[in-house]
Amino acid sequence: MTVIGAPDGFLADWSAEGEGSNKRIGILLVHGFTGSPASMRPWAHYLNGKGYSVRVPLLPGHGTEPHDLNKVMWKQWTQKVEDQFNEMIKTCDKVFICGLSMGGGTILNFAIDRSDEISGIILVNPMIHVAFVGPEIAFFLSRFQKLRKSVGDDIKKPGVTEYGYDALPTRGVVQLLRMLKKTRARLSDVTAPLQLFHSVDDHTLPISNTEIIYSKIGSTDKQRIELTNSYHVATLDYDAEIIFENSRLFIHSHSQ
Repeated sequence: MTVIGAPDGFLADWSAEGEGSNKRIGILLVHGFTGSPASMRPWAHYLNGKGYSVRVPLLPGHGTEPHDLNKVMWKQWTQKVEDQFNEMIKTCDKVFICGLSMGGGTILNFAIDRSDEISGIILVNPMIHVAFVGPEIAFFLSRFQKLRKSVGDDIKKPGVTEYGYDALPTRGVVQLLRMLKKTRARLSDVTAPLQLFHSVDDHTLPISNTEIIYSKIGSTDKQRIELTNSYHVATLDYDAEIIFENSRLFIHSHSQ
């Protein structure tokens, strides 16, 4: 896995205005840790093709080199989501937020205080914790090793990449775990309608992440869809069309 060879523009912020009756419905799609907007672009293009306005931000520390992810603070990620959301609500009547893996944890953190402005949340294999590893332990380990083996490109479909980092920045992991700890403690404050996709064969995150979010979130309108032919980066895998079409139906039903 590497950022080298990514199509032009796939490692940068990207947006596209919608058209027709869906033009004023916005959708914000957020990638995962060490990943890139490339993992969300096919989904964004699909929804934009249905007339929706879309934004796919590049989270700080991503899309360049692994060491850059060791230099950011977790609030920079949620600030990026907030900035993008604030731009969307200037021209859209409704805004939905979508997140893959750590992108899911990031949008949930944002949603804690903004749920009443969010029309719906869509999560794909979302991250909310690392079992038995808290930010304190991660911080201790990060003092001895700044980079570890990458956990990216967990994709069943051959020849597909999310154009992410080929190493895991340990200080970035500390920031990630700090964000997730705070988010998990306030999941009950997230009340926007929820759609959650979970791969039954995920080699990156255990099912406990999905179970914690689905049981603890404050949303009363929620649905869970199992993906049986994809690994962790399901937005680029065999079940991608299931995600794309079911998310479209979810967005349509909550836009009326």
